[in-house]
Amino acid sequence: MKQTVSIKGGVNTDLQHDSATKHVTGRADYTDDIAEPVGTLHAYLGVSTVAHAMLKGIDLDPVRQAPGVLGVLTAADIPGVNDVSPTGRHDEPLFATDKIEFHGQPLFAVVAETRDAARRAAELAVVDCEILPHALDPVAAQDAGYPHITENLTLARGDADAAMAAAGNRIKGQITIGGQDHMYLEGHIAFALPGEDDEVVLHCSTQHPSEAQHMVAHVLDVPSNAVVVNVRRMGGGFGGKESQMNLFCCVAALAAKKWRRPVKIRPDRDQDMVTTGKRHDFVVDYEVAHDDLGRIEAVRGDFAARCGWSSDLSGPVTDRALFHADNAYFYPHVRLVSQPMKTNTVSNTAFRGFGGPQGVVAAERMIEEIAYALGKDPLEVRKVNFYGGEGRDLTPYHQKVEDNILDRLIAELEDSAGYQTRRQEIIAHNAKGGIIRKGIALTPVKFGISFTATWYNQAGALVHIYNDGSVHLNHGGTEMGQGLNTKVAQIVAEALQIDFDRIKITKTTTEKVPNTSATAASSGSDLNGMAALDACEQLKERLIAFAAEEWGVAPEQVVFVPNAVQVGDEIIAFNDFIKRAYMARVQLSAAGFYKTPKIHWDRAAGKGRPFYYYAYGAACSEVSIDTLTGEYSVDRTDILHDVGKSLNPILDKGQVEGAFIQGMGWMTTEELWWDDKGALRTHAPSTYKIPLASDRPKIFNVALPEWSENRELTIKRSKAVGEPPFMLGISVLEAISMAVASVADYRECPRLDTPATPERVLMAVERLRGA
Repeated sequence: MKQTVSIKGGVNTDLQHDSATKHVTGRADYTDDIAEPVGTLHAYLGVSTVAHAMLKGIDLDPVRQAPGVLGVLTAADIPGVNDVSPTGRHDEPLFATDKIEFHGQPLFAVVAETRDAARRAAELAVVDCEILPHALDPVAAQDAGYPHITENLTLARGDADAAMAAAGNRIKGQITIGGQDHMYLEGHIAFALPGEDDEVVLHCSTQHPSEAQHMVAHVLDVPSNAVVVNVRRMGGGFGGKESQMNLFCCVAALAAKKWRRPVKIRPDRDQDMVTTGKRHDFVVDYEVAHDDLGRIEAVRGDFAARCGWSSDLSGPVTDRALFHADNAYFYPHVRLVSQPMKTNTVSNTAFRGFGGPQGVVAAERMIEEIAYALGKDPLEVRKVNFYGGEGRDLTPYHQKVEDNILDRLIAELEDSAGYQTRRQEIIAHNAKGGIIRKGIALTPVKFGISFTATWYNQAGALVHIYNDGSVHLNHGGTEMGQGLNTKVAQIVAEALQIDFDRIKITKTTTEKVPNTSATAASSGSDLNGMAALDACEQLKERLIAFAAEEWGVAPEQVVFVPNAVQVGDEIIAFNDFIKRAYMARVQLSAAGFYKTPKIHWDRAAGKGRPFYYYAYGAACSEVSIDTLTGEYSVDRTDILHDVGKSLNPILDKGQVEGAFIQGMGWMTTEELWWDDKGALRTHAPSTYKIPLASDRPKIFNVALPEWSENRELTIKRSKAVGEPPFMLGISVLEAISMAVASVADYRECPRLDTPATPERVLMAVERLRGA
């Protein structure tokens, strides 16, 4: 029987974020909104005010004697291991014991009746220490003989040295790429409730509930089954809540078990920014050889990163910077080396793109250098260097690029944005020599999707169908505003052929789905969507077998149709069908599981297939700069971004828009600055500038190519959308660079470091004018 109706809220359709109305009306519950039981205590961190020192002692008596204080936690109060290192390197003590490694390092925690009392008391400690020399950036760390914080990586193919020596055109340069603070709307917070025996329940804002669970267990010296971590939603994460929440969860849990009372810890914005990690800063030394057409012949790159005082996730972050140092371009001969430097700063951590954006910036700088050296349009140089067919399809890590759609994507954007016409108009405008100069750039992105730590590429989900036909969905991913829960529920709705509003999306909890991976690496929908689909397929298999036996038909005659099940010629409402299955004692619950196929990675050899597939995109941005002040505006941006066959186009467009703006902010205004004592001075919204609504492009066009479909068997042939479009913001940097270059008739690459603040733009203009 042909069906003329469809379900409401299936995949490949626009559907509002499930919590959108609650977000804008203030009814969405976050961790700090949970009602506090009677007797709730509050914790606050006492932190170092020096960057590097031997810790000789701390007088905590003034803290303990402060009004409202119940006590203080130090390393001596930890029953388990004094370590919250996410990689098991045991180099990140919860509280310092004998050495201070950065300004803002936690030394102790105060526990008091109120948050204000704890915060004020934390300032009263008297710290006795012997000051040591410090190094704050990767170059200073190298000069001081500091070690790598983790093992470095080399990616090599061909003979870069020989090809470089034989080349007729060689360019050598250096670029400093700034870091970035996550600046989420909701800061770090953990709320612990002590239970019976060794049990503790935590509500917190983390992207990695299982890791928080394991860290708390290690610190308390209890098995993981004694710790429950719950996450309903986060007010933003961007990678900053993947490993950094461990500190706060452990402090809250320690205090809750010690005083047998609920404990909440919520640092203010200043302490949050000072104490938690950022995007890694890089200093990249590059050398590129090219022919007279601009085609790259060889590349050498040295990627030194400010990693901070402990390893955190710096190893995989600096690895991924190398994985994306080719961006969309084929390097016939290449050698790339990471230098993950220890520094006396907070340990840098995951941030949207996870090192990939820094690699892409380096690639685009080399393209830009070649273009200015040859007097060509950078887009022309980009095109001749794109990955192509056989012989030009192998990455520096020896994975073949088999799904390349960049030629078509770039051609479509170049046409729809009117790039060639507008570029000529801009060149004509700049030739008049006015104060306002313009620039335009069209830049691509090729971004690999999968965790490079292969074991993280797995996920679980739990789907219950209750006997009234309502559905309960739980999975291992976390919702941080990106719409993951909505997409996974759409997948379940489609699989069971029921309306979206029949499905109850519940909090992420370690009680239901164990050993979950972080919601990171743009893999949330890929992994958890497939796990949920697996659970639905199990349920459908049982229900089809039941119906075939109950109605005496062949299994293929049982079909799930919109909000019903067709058995032979009879159509039974879904609710009624489920009730009958329940009465027949059919199991109506299933645990789904998924692991990404095909991927493998040999780090020692620098070879493998770390990525399941690639996501592609391109952005064309036009800017105007004031050559007297260095100030600039983004006049127009056109984006065409590949998400495969979109699960939810409207949510995906929102992700693309937000990622672009965040990437633009990283490239232009978001500047981290430490003073000579090692103190972070950009530690609040008053001193750290993220883009405002008024900074968005005046004309902003975003489109998804409807013809794209993932060639790999991903969930409904979709592609990840969280991280890849972040790098589209680099088009703004490249456009600013063109505008600056116009003051010297485009003869020289401006070599802008990032962020390209108005001050840096002005200095570059003056430098080129004087050249």
